[in-house]
Amino acid sequence: MSNRFEFSRVDRVRKAMMREVSDIIRREVKDPRLANEVISITDVDVSKDLRHAKIFISVFGAPEVQSEILDIIQEWKPQIRSEIGKRIRMHHTPEIQFALDNSLERGSRITQLLDQISKGEV
Repeated sequence: MSNRFEFSRVDRVRKAMMREVSDIIRREVKDPRLANEVISITDVDVSKDLRHAKIFISVFGAPEVQSEILDIIQEWKPQIRSEIGKRIRMHHTPEIQFALDNSLERGSRITQLLDQISKGEV
């Protein structure tokens, strides 16, 4: 029963962090370089003890743009973590880490290649 409780709590925190971090980046991070960027929170990996969270972001654009956006978000990490602490009721706000998630881009490329194969272009 304990494992089920731990899983559901971790999952609830994961979902809340996805929702809140997305909102924080959209509304609270005041950086003009992010104004026209498409940024999505694709997943959050939360440790069982809820002390650490790895937040995966997807950024539409070239690798240089993705890297720049990740750097900007890293600069805002203390403010983002503080805002998470205000929005999600927990004993301790998790230490957060951001990582690029290229799975959407890879999926799009695979679909493009499959389309080319089906048309006999490859």
